[in-house]
Amino acid sequence: MTYTRPLPHAMSPMPDFEEQARLDFALALKGVLRGSLREKLPSVYENRAAPEWAEENGRRPQDWREVGNAMEQTDAYKWWSALGRAQQEYYVDVTSAVCIRQLPDLIDRYKKLTGGETKGSLQLSPGLPIPDYQNDVDIHCVPGSYFIELTEDDVWSGARSDLGSFIFSMGKHGALNEDKGVAGAAFVKKRFPDLQVKRVLDMGCTVGLSTLPYCDAFPDAEVHALDLSAPSLRYGFARAQALGKAVHFKQGNAEHTDYPDGYFDLIVSHILLHETSSTALPNIVAECARLLRPGGVMLHVEVPVRRTEAFDQFITSWDVRYNNEPFWATLGEMDLVKPAIEAGFHKDDIFEETVPTHNDKVGGWLGYGAQKARGE
Repeated sequence: MTYTRPLPHAMSPMPDFEEQARLDFALALKGVLRGSLREKLPSVYENRAAPEWAEENGRRPQDWREVGNAMEQTDAYKWWSALGRAQQEYYVDVTSAVCIRQLPDLIDRYKKLTGGETKGSLQLSPGLPIPDYQNDVDIHCVPGSYFIELTEDDVWSGARSDLGSFIFSMGKHGALNEDKGVAGAAFVKKRFPDLQVKRVLDMGCTVGLSTLPYCDAFPDAEVHALDLSAPSLRYGFARAQALGKAVHFKQGNAEHTDYPDGYFDLIVSHILLHETSSTALPNIVAECARLLRPGGVMLHVEVPVRRTEAFDQFITSWDVRYNNEPFWATLGEMDLVKPAIEAGFHKDDIFEETVPTHNDKVGGWLGYGAQKARGE
């Protein structure tokens, strides 16, 4: 059986035959866990977990946490969850090994692609403090998360993120794993057809998977991308050169940047907010309000962390306990209107909508944002 492969480019870490077989296994196992085995869990809940919990408590579970208390007593869920964690750790190990093996070559490619005349730019800030909500947990079970520096001019975490993102999404987000950016740009153009975009900022860009689609959607705009991770930015800058895109990559904290007031027409992020905190999120929204020119737009494209059914919310929140995503569930229950109003956006200009996928992502994305009032 063969599986979809990512579209290669000049910075791509290339698996050998044995590594590719392991990646295919990781992808296939996740497909089964999120497919046929996941489809059995509602029946386990309705026929076993919920009745047993109701017998003990005198009522059925009412929220996702109570659903979790019931489901976590069943062998079916325990096995499913344990296999899910094992699959995550396995895919991280394999993608890490692919990039470690090629690291000297990847660094050499980075230097060649960025050493001469380039499109865009790269600005790093050695010693930049990493916030606790990023530094205190190995997000996605990746050792060192986005910030480990294995050697000088390191690009390992960026390369692993590029390769790993494709496996993590099971190839359903496009050949360049660009669906979030393609979907976000299309959403902005449809919802704000009169928006004149001269400058774009992508907050928390990692390696720019979602940044580059804005170069295509707004070809006359100056595209900027901000992230905390130096290895990701090095890799992302070289990747942009390999794909012929002009992006100005900069190391910085989205809570407090040094861009001028009113500098951007469009500010976006892609699955950034669920990796922050209840303190950082309002700071990021306030920074967006400062950086936007009057009439400018803020759009945060997120994983669909909100569910109407308690069981679905419980399954969605699996990553909180077992994939090192501590803020995921909090974001799912958070009032996102309040921080936007406190940042200065008008209530009627704030939105939370589904951003349709442009590939095979089931259910689309959560789109949260606002338009800054004109004349402010």
